[in-house]
Amino acid sequence: MAEQSVQRFDAVVIGAGPGGYPAAIRLGQLKVKTCVIEREYMGGVCLNVGCIPSKAVIHAAKMFEKLGHVQDIGIDIPGAPTLDMKKLQTWKGGVVNKLTGGVRTLLKGNGVTIIEGAAKLGKRNNDGHVISIKSSKGEETIIAKNIVLATGSRPMEIPGFKVDQNRILDSTGALALDTVPGRMIVIGGGYIGLELGMVYAKFGTKVTVVEATPGLLGTMDKDCVAVVARKLKKMGVEVMLSTKARGWEDKTDRAVLAVELADGKTAQIDTDKILLSVGRRPNSENLGLDLAGVTLDKRGFVVADDQLRTNVGGIYAIGDLIGGMMLAHKATKEGEVVAEIIAGHKAAFDVRTIPAVVFTDPEIASTGLTEDEAKAKGHTELKVGKFPFAALGRAL
Repeated sequence: MAEQSVQRFDAVVIGAGPGGYPAAIRLGQLKVKTCVIEREYMGGVCLNVGCIPSKAVIHAAKMFEKLGHVQDIGIDIPGAPTLDMKKLQTWKGGVVNKLTGGVRTLLKGNGVTIIEGAAKLGKRNNDGHVISIKSSKGEETIIAKNIVLATGSRPMEIPGFKVDQNRILDSTGALALDTVPGRMIVIGGGYIGLELGMVYAKFGTKVTVVEATPGLLGTMDKDCVAVVARKLKKMGVEVMLSTKARGWEDKTDRAVLAVELADGKTAQIDTDKILLSVGRRPNSENLGLDLAGVTLDKRGFVVADDQLRTNVGGIYAIGDLIGGMMLAHKATKEGEVVAEIIAGHKAAFDVRTIPAVVFTDPEIASTGLTEDEAKAKGHTELKVGKFPFAALGRAL
């Protein structure tokens, strides 16, 4: 490739998700010559197969449930409400496409160059960091003074449970179903599993949650979790705590899950779908991070400081790729901080008061330390206030 064909940028953002594209936009606003490289989804997992589509189906499930009870307030609907999953998927796709187009418009409007392809870092040379890009148009190389790694994460799998989006689903597959399964087992009692489990329970699926630990939603306040647990029971969702999934078998007309119960005994559960929701892992492979000298921890997350700097000068990392709370708005804030730093401004990221919301029914939210976390840190003089929504007129 001729030398004059190599493009040079002051900043290159790898990944156009909720961390990457805000970083690129802010860099553009700060007059930093910027390029964003995206290999798959403009807007990232959150916009395309995560946060946004999940909120869409959660909204639909809430409406579907309410329609079943409108007679209680004097609204008569002839017959029971029915659900057309294919139409729901079409509507959900329209929401996603509209927002994806908005991301492109914002990037271009702020002078950001968009390259669609897979990026890989090489060894730094005298001109800067070298990035090779493979796309449907071929291969090209660009040079960057600064790089922002924002490649996100993907669902984890467990041994013996290969996701095929038929019997074994991950969150992406669960959000794409065009029929309502009769039965579903959710492996993992975290926020993704419970949100989607409640959606399908409202659609009429018999849902069972299998959780290896003694409790649900381990990072949330236990009093709030107890409210969600009561609603799960009321909805007919079976929750099996301290229960480990040991394997499964496809019986043509059903899947059979083998579990180890809390008392050490084994059991088998028939189901139609198995949803794996056991956490997420970073997309740190195949990026050339070893060649660039970027340090990873034991789990594959990129190591970064409070200014999102890696151990390599001029290379930053944000979002799910660096671990911690895997939240879209956390990644967005980190992207904004990185942009300010690259532009020469003073900025740092404070992790102490990141808000988090679980879109179960009811929704629960937190910011700062929970009561148990505060006690674990040695704070003994605590005041705990409680107010039941049942006593709040507007909530009724």
